[in-house]
Amino acid sequence: MGFLDILLGRTKAVAPDLDQLFGLPSAAVTLQAAAGFTPTGTGAVCFASVEGGAFAQAHQEVQELLDADAERTGPPVEVSRDEYGYSWLVSRREPDDLPALVSDLHAVNSALEGSGFGPQLLCSVAGFQDTGQRRLGLVYLYKRGTFYPFAPLAGQSQRRDNALELQVKAALADDLRIEHDLSRWFPIWGAPGL
Repeated sequence: MGFLDILLGRTKAVAPDLDQLFGLPSAAVTLQAAAGFTPTGTGAVCFASVEGGAFAQAHQEVQELLDADAERTGPPVEVSRDEYGYSWLVSRREPDDLPALVSDLHAVNSALEGSGFGPQLLCSVAGFQDTGQRRLGLVYLYKRGTFYPFAPLAGQSQRRDNALELQVKAALADDLRIEHDLSRWFPIWGAPGL
């Protein structure tokens, strides 16, 4: 970053750090102790779809890679599209096998990034719930290299539990790189598993 960048208030973009995803299992232990949330076994990677053979081929290779996992006991990897036109590659594992789910999310991100589609990657999310059936997603922002909690209110039309999100932010501050800019805590309505 140069002198003019500093004077003009420009900041250097944060490089994605996919290895941050591997902090989720230890964060899950903290999350359970602090707020009673446990993994649901569902995670997803969100990306902006691109038309064309190269993207379709990369997408197919990622799905085949994850579906070929011999230890997978649940359904194969699913692809869905939300109402906003974004695509989700969804992985389901046993709720107590968060490390395998994190490996799936990392593999999807890495494969798409390695095929040149890093700019299309938006976020990854791992689902959690408590005994009262409240839902929570820990969202990894690909372009920021940070996490934030997303807690949709059950039965409410696109409303969030902001108090829970702030509680989770404080609880996980030592476990994950938390996004400090709250305006970047985008709602992910209709995300698979939430």
